[in-house]
Amino acid sequence: MDRQETKDAGGSAPRVELTPAAAGLVRRLRELHGPLMFHQSGGCCDGSAPMCFPDGEFRTGDSDVCLASLTVEGVAEPVAFWMSKSQYEVWSHTRLIVDVVPGRGSGFSLEAPEGVRFLIRSRLVGT
Repeated sequence: MDRQETKDAGGSAPRVELTPAAAGLVRRLRELHGPLMFHQSGGCCDGSAPMCFPDGEFRTGDSDVCLASLTVEGVAEPVAFWMSKSQYEVWSHTRLIVDVVPGRGSGFSLEAPEGVRFLIRSRLVGT
């Protein structure tokens, strides 16, 4: 498979994957900003898009779930993918695929100045 992924416990399907384009953008952002993390919150507009931050800049807590530690070729450390618990309840039956598309996303996410934005595509677990 040409995606960066992490497997569920037990080696089943990955919960979160990066497309090759998203992995390339993560590598570029890592060079510019150091270690990274993602957070997927609930809400409308860009609040429901995955946002990329320098690792630790977005404070996570008891209301968040770490879905994956993504291994990205060319990035020295895993990239954590967090989601709010309320979103996880909605998305728990899906495999999340992080992609990148043209256009500006949230001003808070590191890719915003690049003229692209991260986007979630999904598949039902087991497909």
